[in-house]
Amino acid sequence: MLAKRIIPCLDVKNGQTVKGVNFENLKYAGDPVALAKKYSDEGADELVFLDITATNEGRKTTLNMVEQVAKQVFIPFTVGGGIKTIEDMRSILLAGADKVSINSQAVKNPQLIKEASSYFGSQCIVVAIDGKRVDDDFYVFINAGQKNTGIKLVDWVKEVQNLGAGEILLTSMDADGTQSGFDIEMTKLVAQNSKIPVIASGGAGADSSHFVDVFTKAYADAALAASIFHFGTLPVPVLKQELKNSGIVVR
Repeated sequence: MLAKRIIPCLDVKNGQTVKGVNFENLKYAGDPVALAKKYSDEGADELVFLDITATNEGRKTTLNMVEQVAKQVFIPFTVGGGIKTIEDMRSILLAGADKVSINSQAVKNPQLIKEASSYFGSQCIVVAIDGKRVDDDFYVFINAGQKNTGIKLVDWVKEVQNLGAGEILLTSMDADGTQSGFDIEMTKLVAQNSKIPVIASGGAGADSSHFVDVFTKAYADAALAASIFHFGTLPVPVLKQELKNSGIVVR
């Protein structure tokens, strides 16, 4: 078994880390630069930094913060939010990020995935997908979860792979912030239809069994969480030890 990755996520708004439930009711969770350093020191495998209002506010990710975070961490670091062009990606990578994450813009302009992966290499390109149940199927949402694209989740997963994405960051909007466990059904569906690594996001709680389940039942390659790390309910080192005790291979 390949080692499973544990990835803290920093959702940033107005220069501060925030966390909500089902993409709403955001509350302050700390300074992103300080949190990034803390997680790097604690042994997190990677970090994801998302400027969550950049797209809806029609602006680009704050490069100054990317530079500050990059100086503090010694682990792979992904940045997303408001990225629309190859030039945006270049700026973020030059500011110190290892990967870029595109979500809404990938749906609006799928060729951006192909161009970016050929230009920077697929290993740099993460396609973030916000999925949600609608009736009896899963659909892709964009603009911070505000707009249903009408695209079925599995169809989009297959398309982004064919276009050259190196990784999928899958967030369950139904589970987001609930701390009641990852969306096993959705994650498994995506993992079984993906030939590239899948990062599961949305729903992680203080019970390490949530992570065991998403790795063993849903076949995720990595698991991302925010609240439980930001508020100290399940620190990264404790989680990693509990995963080892459960037979999960971690770094």
